[in-house]
Amino acid sequence: MSIEPNHAVDAKPYVSFVIPTLNSAGTLGACLRSILEQDYPRDEYEIIIADAGSSDATLEIARSLGVDKVVPNPLKTGEAGKSAGIEASRGALIALVDSDNILPDSVWLRNMVAPFDDPAIVASEPLSYTARAEDPALTRYFALLGMNDPLCLFTGNYDRFSCVTGRWTELPVHQELVSNYLKLTLTKETLPTIGANGFVFRRTLLEHVRWTPYFFDIDILCEAIDAGSNLVAKVKTGIVHLYCARLADFARKQRRRIRDFLYFSQEKQRSYPWNRQKKSGIVRFVLETSLVFPLLWQMVKGFIRHPDTAWLYHIPVCWVTLWVYGVGTLRKVFGLRQAPVSRDTWQKK
Repeated sequence: MSIEPNHAVDAKPYVSFVIPTLNSAGTLGACLRSILEQDYPRDEYEIIIADAGSSDATLEIARSLGVDKVVPNPLKTGEAGKSAGIEASRGALIALVDSDNILPDSVWLRNMVAPFDDPAIVASEPLSYTARAEDPALTRYFALLGMNDPLCLFTGNYDRFSCVTGRWTELPVHQELVSNYLKLTLTKETLPTIGANGFVFRRTLLEHVRWTPYFFDIDILCEAIDAGSNLVAKVKTGIVHLYCARLADFARKQRRRIRDFLYFSQEKQRSYPWNRQKKSGIVRFVLETSLVFPLLWQMVKGFIRHPDTAWLYHIPVCWVTLWVYGVGTLRKVFGLRQAPVSRDTWQKK
């Protein structure tokens, strides 16, 4: 599907914020207020909510804070919501912000848009997650870890600064410091899981990727690279991600992650080269999580860089991940039917 941009990219390019929602009342207000507080002309951006049938106060909050459009997301998943929101958007730049994201300061959008002065750059993404003292300990843990899945720490494939390693990725990405961002030259062999939680990209990128009916963010750049669009900016800013406040919430999201991945992979709808993941990293994750002591050393390294009691979550988070992924893998080995987790009772807490 081809969509013509309504605004030319200039000093203040028109930006479309796309936010999928499903019973997001607990976090949406803070998300929207952080967007409305940006030092960026209000007539130069729009806010689009793609709602999957919320039964709480999500839509009331959205309308009370003046979102520009609310569109339906009948397929319910976040990836389908992004696609529906993008289809209704008109900006030269599209900013994918989840309902549990909060922009950390009023200049976030200006900083994220600045790299597009270089016409070769096709997308930008924050370099880190922002850990706020007032957030729950588990939320702070994921921000400091720099990823929402601890398995990524062992494979080296992550895309935000980690206090454990002192790096934003361990893949050999070619990068050049330019002003307030890192200019990345990506290849399929050196492509981190870029594409979510504050990902901003040119609308023209849609011409080279599959984005309907599901916008799988980590697959988008993989397909863009094939089309020759491989320059991305990692901006020296952060973004708050209110990912989980309780271990039970994390376990639920991990189950959703593995089951959705196995289902859509089976349906041949995924293109990111997950098969190049370091098998040694997966084996290391299993062994070190089972032994526990290596996890303690990772906790110490993280605590040295950023002292916080939140590091105490490292061991239980790794245990939960090992159990959930182990069960998912066994389901696949025994040929059990793969199906995405139902969103019918999904809640954002």
